[in-house]
Amino acid sequence: MAKEITGFIKLQIKGGQANPAPPVGPALGQRGINIMEFCKAFNEKTKSMMGKPVPVVITVYKDKKFDFIVKTPPASHYIREAAKLQSGSKEPGRVIAGSITMKQAEEIAKAKMQDLNAFDIKEATKIICGSARSMGIEVKG
Repeated sequence: MAKEITGFIKLQIKGGQANPAPPVGPALGQRGINIMEFCKAFNEKTKSMMGKPVPVVITVYKDKKFDFIVKTPPASHYIREAAKLQSGSKEPGRVIAGSITMKQAEEIAKAKMQDLNAFDIKEATKIICGSARSMGIEVKG
């Protein structure tokens, strides 16, 4: 028999660095989930993404058990990393903060492919280029 789902929790936590402090503790505590159990499981699963922001969707069941799905870091994180910037442009569309090459955009698209709504790498690259433009980062090539 399938477990009864009571809700979903969406969080963005740095990979390998989950702890009971906010935002993790309060979000899980109000649903009655064992916070330390989640933190240990999450940190173990995200060792390879240490320090990068990792979106996670936690499924909470009626018996206070949980499952979670780890997604890839946001495209904006990869784009800022490729352009070697702290943040995008303060005025996207007017001021260009930096630039990335089409090859870098393609590499980001390959890394994000499982989370993007695209069938092939060409379409995924277009999505990444659009994200870069909206951050005020030029795509060359």
